[in-house]
Amino acid sequence: MRVVTGFHAIEELLRTGAGTAEGAKPQLLYSKPGPRIKKILEDAKKRGIHASQTTDRELDKLTANLSETARNHRGIVLTISGEAEKKQNFVQFDTFAEELSHKDKALVVILDSITDPHNTGAIIRSCDQFGADLVVIPEHRGVSESDVIMRSSAGAAAWVPVAVVQNLNRSVEFLKQRGFWVYGADADGQSARQTEFAPKTVLVMGSEGSGIAQLLRKNCDAIVSIPTCGKLDSLNVSVATGVLLYEISGQLQSK
Repeated sequence: MRVVTGFHAIEELLRTGAGTAEGAKPQLLYSKPGPRIKKILEDAKKRGIHASQTTDRELDKLTANLSETARNHRGIVLTISGEAEKKQNFVQFDTFAEELSHKDKALVVILDSITDPHNTGAIIRSCDQFGADLVVIPEHRGVSESDVIMRSSAGAAAWVPVAVVQNLNRSVEFLKQRGFWVYGADADGQSARQTEFAPKTVLVMGSEGSGIAQLLRKNCDAIVSIPTCGKLDSLNVSVATGVLLYEISGQLQSK
């Protein structure tokens, strides 16, 4: 049984019809129906999804095995039983990347050592808005738990393919061998405005503290930056990713 928490994630799953496939049995469990929960319950009723009132204690038990972030259920939980184990938003990297390599244009985003789920979620939302084809996350140096990604991305992970890999350098080499050009983001790089991005682009984003790992940076074909005029050292990594994706997607659409 899949257990989903978070207002945005539940709303998006209801909107996209997740859990309504043959054999799947979705159900909402809630404690105290505040305004936001009432809205979710009304939507669920329209879609024929059963809802039952219970206690916060029972919801705590239901979410006890989830990540720390997902355990904060805020009084409502969506359970889906009887569906296939494989999450639709998670893909096998080699197979999916091979398919992308046959497209005329493709955009892949790689996240290196971004451990804050809020940043990861915000980046995935930007990937959804700007048409990224794939997000690649390391198994160890990043947020890779499916429930955390779904919640922090406010459901955007239901739309954006995500691949969790053991070795980012190997993934970059795999993409380069298939015609992708790899751009790492760093403050000392060339201006993104003056960069002509390749039709098949990989954007590598590192953590705000340590940036892109040294070996992974060496694997990049170019380093790009965002020209700014503020007094602070740098943009938040999720904001910076959104700005770069806006520039890249604009160029790819015009080609």
